Amino acid sequence: MSALLWALVALPLTAGTVLALCGRAADRYAPGAAVGTALAALGLAVAVAFEHPHAEAPLLQGLPAGLAVDGLSGYMVVTVTAVTLAVLLFSVADIAPGEARARFFGLMLLFAGAMLTTVTATTLPVLLMAWEVMGATSWALIGYWWRDPERAAAAETAFLTTRAADLGLYLAAGAALASGQAPSLALDELPEATGAWSAVITAGVIAAAFGKSAQLPFSFWLSRAMQGPSPVSALLHSATMVVAGAYLLLRLEPLLARSGWGGPVVAWTGAVTAVVLGLVAVAQGDLKQLLAASTCAQIGFMVLAAGAGAVTGGTLQLIAHAAAKSLAFLVAGAWLTTLGTKALPALRGAARRHRAVGITFSVAALTLAGVPPLALWAAKDVLLAGALEDNTALYAVGLAGAVISAVYSAKALWFVWQPAPAPEGREEEPLPAATRLPLVTLAIACAALTATSFPPVRNAVQRVLGGEQQPEPHVWEFVLSGVLAVVVSAAVWMRGPQLITFPGHVTAWASDWLRLENAATALLVRPVLRLANALAAFDDRVLDRAVEGSARGAVRLARWADARVEQLVDGSVEGSARGSVRLAQWTNARVERLVDGSVEGVAGGARALGRLARRPQTGQLHQYLAQAVAAFTVLAVVLVLVR
Repeated sequence: MSALLWALVALPLTAGTVLALCGRAADRYAPGAAVGTALAALGLAVAVAFEHPHAEAPLLQGLPAGLAVDGLSGYMVVTVTAVTLAVLLFSVADIAPGEARARFFGLMLLFAGAMLTTVTATTLPVLLMAWEVMGATSWALIGYWWRDPERAAAAETAFLTTRAADLGLYLAAGAALASGQAPSLALDELPEATGAWSAVITAGVIAAAFGKSAQLPFSFWLSRAMQGPSPVSALLHSATMVVAGAYLLLRLEPLLARSGWGGPVVAWTGAVTAVVLGLVAVAQGDLKQLLAASTCAQIGFMVLAAGAGAVTGGTLQLIAHAAAKSLAFLVAGAWLTTLGTKALPALRGAARRHRAVGITFSVAALTLAGVPPLALWAAKDVLLAGALEDNTALYAVGLAGAVISAVYSAKALWFVWQPAPAPEGREEEPLPAATRLPLVTLAIACAALTATSFPPVRNAVQRVLGGEQQPEPHVWEFVLSGVLAVVVSAAVWMRGPQLITFPGHVTAWASDWLRLENAATALLVRPVLRLANALAAFDDRVLDRAVEGSARGAVRLARWADARVEQLVDGSVEGSARGSVRLAQWTNARVERLVDGSVEGVAGGARALGRLARRPQTGQLHQYLAQAVAAFTVLAVVLVLVR
């Protein structure tokens, strides 16, 4: 069965690499190849989810490369491959034949393969490698239309923000090695660390998870990531990249619990993110920005679950959210393609013009709102039951976040279903069947997944996940959350956006994502740039002048030495024979040529090295990334050969 596990991660990685390298020559065949690969990967995922295989290969001395599928990763691989297949089916119609389709579908498969490796990794080295590939391919996908400077800048913001937080994983790996209690860097061994090293490991894991899952204070990068194509948003921000951090926290819940402080920090950060980013979603006037803020808020519930020890509820939330959010992003992309807008006021009547698409979007929005009997209604109560047992205040904040989710979901529905003047000219063409099929499938999943939150299916899920017995929600919890979701959604529907109007300055602040990016720029980016400019000035004004002064001193010394040699030679000539004069002159010429040649050789070598050193310094982020990948590849090959 280990062969199936290797095939699961190797198939999308290999196919994606081939498509990306073939370039425009493979554009014609890329959609079919990508969909076929995703379908095969889904079949493999289902097989390994039942078999729970384990695979291991030597990597470095004492650090094996391990992959395994257990209860949590089994649910994850099926979720990731199913959503990938749905998104790629949609992309066949959404990404026009004139686009670089081989590059797009290749990068999507590479990203999916990296995510599958992430959720099946059992050791930190493998997790780090997959984490890096996932970050690099997400940057390339968000900046897919790289000729647009705004989109390229957005991709760099998303990449650099998550990359900075990713350093926490390297910190955790270093602390685990230093502690000596996790020599193989296996994820299961990390909770065994004690003392200060345990705190460092916990802090590093939390920082990396918060950054990848766009939790406060890292949330702003997800807003910029909306510059990418809609299928990219549907894949990256539903079941893959942004939930990778939440998955890591659910996987390492024993580490959080054992630390004593990690669990509360994670739980409260998730709860606050669910409320604050929910309010940010309410303030948005752009559909994709609303969905992006709601992604941060909904993942906040998963993070809350990890901190509260409600792993079953967090897993159910993750799966249900993947179906609902990928569906919502795909519909937003369909409207953007057919109507040319994503602004909510301009989308009035969009659901009426495309009824089938409008109905599927309604299912997604009502699922996000927590309206019974759709999946997120019950899944939230399962995880909030763990919060209630842990802390009543935590439960109250989580419930408030659930109510806010009903507000922004109903707001989006109100706009798209409002009557609008008939469009001028002919009606838009109906969406292709390849687009409608994944939408309908995901809408059905939003309803069908509700069964996983109730016995006996929930009990079976808990047995598969293992671990300690999870708190069970009471009937009144289901009733309370369901009634609140219905009442709030109905109120927003009847009164419209005027019901949720904030003061102008508050709306501007919230719609700008709390100006978190401005704060990061002021606190981090500008000081770093000032430091870089200061170091550059020091290099120009101090180091360069010192080098030039040394050169001038060397020239003066050489001239003085030349004069002394001539004096000595002249003195020797006066007291020696004519043959000695010739010998002295010859010696003087040889010495001068030797010295001059040495100096010129050093100068020429310095110039050549300078030219070589300047070549990689292009200022282009993608070239730096490629250089780093090449260097690490060579290093890995050398280490393997030497070992």
